[in-house]
Amino acid sequence: MTSPETTQNIDINSLKCILEASLLAAGEPLSLAQMAALFGDVERPSGNDFRQALTALNEDCEGRGIELVEVASGWRLQIRQSLHLWVSKMWSEKPQRYSRALLETLSLIAYRQPITRGDIEDVRGVSVSSNIIRTLQERDWIRVIGHRDVPGKPALLGTTRAFLDYFNLKSLEQLPTLAEIKNMVNPEPQLDLEGVEKEKARYEAEQEAGKQNSDPEEESTTTEQPQS
Repeated sequence: MTSPETTQNIDINSLKCILEASLLAAGEPLSLAQMAALFGDVERPSGNDFRQALTALNEDCEGRGIELVEVASGWRLQIRQSLHLWVSKMWSEKPQRYSRALLETLSLIAYRQPITRGDIEDVRGVSVSSNIIRTLQERDWIRVIGHRDVPGKPALLGTTRAFLDYFNLKSLEQLPTLAEIKNMVNPEPQLDLEGVEKEKARYEAEQEAGKQNSDPEEESTTTEQPQS
């Protein structure tokens, strides 16, 4: 019987199945180097073979409940994001919610790294809680990547591979631009955004009509009144 260590010329379909099983078993991203380490020197496929097998696996996932995603640490098989709402009901524990202050701090580190705690406080206008920094470090989303050469040597903070993996990013270049963030749809579906916009338009129309019907001289006199 031929052992796996001496088997040669693994075809792409077999390689695809091996990689699929390995990614499912790993439960975390696998780099190409880690995938290659699954094979002996004699049987190890080429880099091009791995890419073909991953492409084939990605195509197989089309229309299924799982997807193949390349993140910073490698490749990962995961539940398709559009199905998280249903799958999450399998667990009674609700996903952890993070405060606005924590998310703002994380965003500043991600977009302006390397950045010091003092820089973050200057932008936000408030002090940064030590609990926020500790939480981000415990989640392995940020780390100290150096120290600024000024008195006190404040730590310079940056994001990690774990941060990129968690948010399905291959690199920092895939972070959405600030303009894209502003244009994102509000994640709270219960908010009647259309109604809010209509009410805002009605209010602005009434304000404009009021200005047009007002006496210019009276308006001028009113605006020049000293503030009490």
